[in-house]
Amino acid sequence: MTLIDLVVLALRTLAKNKLRSGLTVLGVVIGIAAVTTMVSIGQGASELIQNQFRNLGSNVIIVLPGSRDTGGTRQGTAPSLTQADVTAVRYECPSVLAVSPLVGTSGQVIGGNVNWKPNEMLGVGQEYLIVRNWGLSSGDFFSERDVAGASKVCVIGQTLVNRLFPGSSPLGQLVRVKNIPFTVIGVLTRKGANLGGQDQDDILLMPYTTVQKRLQGSTFSNIGVIFVSAKSEQLSTQAENEIRSLLLERHKIAPGQPPDFEVRNTTELAKAFSIVTSSMTAMLAAIAAISLLVGGVGIMNIMLVSVTERTREIGVRMALGARPRDILRQFLVESIVLSSIGGVIGISLGVGASVGVTAIMNKILPSADWPLVVSLPAAGIALGFSAAVGMFFGFYPARRASRLDPIEALRYE
Repeated sequence: MTLIDLVVLALRTLAKNKLRSGLTVLGVVIGIAAVTTMVSIGQGASELIQNQFRNLGSNVIIVLPGSRDTGGTRQGTAPSLTQADVTAVRYECPSVLAVSPLVGTSGQVIGGNVNWKPNEMLGVGQEYLIVRNWGLSSGDFFSERDVAGASKVCVIGQTLVNRLFPGSSPLGQLVRVKNIPFTVIGVLTRKGANLGGQDQDDILLMPYTTVQKRLQGSTFSNIGVIFVSAKSEQLSTQAENEIRSLLLERHKIAPGQPPDFEVRNTTELAKAFSIVTSSMTAMLAAIAAISLLVGGVGIMNIMLVSVTERTREIGVRMALGARPRDILRQFLVESIVLSSIGGVIGISLGVGASVGVTAIMNKILPSADWPLVVSLPAAGIALGFSAAVGMFFGFYPARRASRLDPIEALRYE
């Protein structure tokens, strides 16, 4: 008999005992559905974390002021970073693509007759959007001349547009920050909320020199944070080392002494999170796969019962010329078909469960925007694994059937 004939025969045989076949395949269905769902949720969590790091920027390295210790007690941070450090990192580190200082401030923003306090009010450099991998929906970003001249210009996020200028273009409009008028020259593209639920579009950007001189009244050149973008993900570690070496030299930090700055590589942090989520996904999938073994034992049990019930049929087939290997193939195909049907149903239920879990997560945490990830390779592996389970657990009953003595089988009652 051909393989197609064996599959058709197996389907007819299983259809004769629909309830028993359904209960037998239930263990495989639950196992495959659980594996598919766990892998989908795990990959969704990994994608969510990766998206958050992408929102932070492109291959971002963050340079922070170091801690200040007094009598062995940490007393906050020391203002150790300067504008000259920013310039040095930009032009003396070959692996660096773009650099932007960051100076934070806060206050009310008045546009027209509306008063609003943004989540973030930042003074940044002209390369800030390159570092953050952030685009403009309209207008322009401020230039190097605006930074050098501490110009009173700003770029705003979509939330500020909706709050201050509903239904009209904000470009060229004036907003007042601490009673100082700023001209809106650009609008950022929408980024949405971050993992913590904070609206990233509720933001106002100004030249950092403007914030220092006009809003803070400072004549110092200290910088709060330096945002750096490496030329590529592969060069991020090299860029980190170049920045650290340069600043150690510039700040005259002696060997063995603690530096007065910190360098944090978000690319390495993203990789660490990816390893953690991948490990958790693999562990959850492995736990869920245990139910597949239970389903396999169920298949073996039913196939042994089937061999016993069909002993006389096996004898007739052998008397008519069927060889032991033909009997082995017949029962082995039945077992594989049974588990494969369970695999198909399990994948369908797993995808449905993944959609449901994703919808629930987005309902509970709407700001997270949990992605739905259905892994086709994982579904294919699960289906193949279910067929392998059928083959593994069906081999013994099939082998037992093929070794029956034809005469004894014909006499069986």
